[in-house]
Amino acid sequence: MTAALRYISPVIVGVLILALWVLVVDVLHAAPRALPSPVAVITEFWLRFGIILDDVQVTAANAVIGLLVGALAGILLAALAATARPIDGMLAPLVAALAVVPIVALTPIFNSMFGASSQFGRMAVAAIAAFVPVFVNVLRGLRQTRPVHRDLLRASGATGMQTFRVLTLPTALPYLMTGLRIASSVAVIAALVAEYFGGPADGIGTAIATYAKSGRASLAFAYVAGGIAIGLAFFLVTSLLERLVSRGRPV
Repeated sequence: MTAALRYISPVIVGVLILALWVLVVDVLHAAPRALPSPVAVITEFWLRFGIILDDVQVTAANAVIGLLVGALAGILLAALAATARPIDGMLAPLVAALAVVPIVALTPIFNSMFGASSQFGRMAVAAIAAFVPVFVNVLRGLRQTRPVHRDLLRASGATGMQTFRVLTLPTALPYLMTGLRIASSVAVIAALVAEYFGGPADGIGTAIATYAKSGRASLAFAYVAGGIAIGLAFFLVTSLLERLVSRGRPV
């Protein structure tokens, strides 16, 4: 019953929000002018599903590539920082700067550097956004092993690779999965936000900005639904990966 309630509860909340939306917009007519009817949004989504799907693929591809590049860079640099304190000292200011840099400032710069017709700037923004949570969490995970455990393995004749495989990696894996789950969300957000500020004319963010400015709120919200679908897909994939990795591990 508890497991079923875990899956049913979000559905109930979604239905209640949709019912409240219909009540405010279609029944009471008390909604702001820019808020369309959910029926109109669903209709636009259905009629233009093919076009929306094309833009969803563009944004999702940018987010996936950015996530993979940012995560790989975060893992490698975190491993270096955990191995050598001087490298950690050099990377700390850089990571702190990347954590606070505004995406809206980077996107126009990248568009100017790589050309307004290139998707590379959007991928780079998503990679930077994904890098920080992966780096921070992996570095923390790599430092969770206790000296007494490492000394015990060393006294048992274990090599450095065996110590990493038996002790360091299993300890760091939960932190890595947490970082990936956070990074997957921020990569999608970064890719969407990057599309608002120039670059190619495709992508979910570009379409939302275009149709919102032109007064076609229903179509803009239909594209918002496409963006939500990307975020949910990323969340489900990373959650499934985390469950597979943690299977068999003690809680």
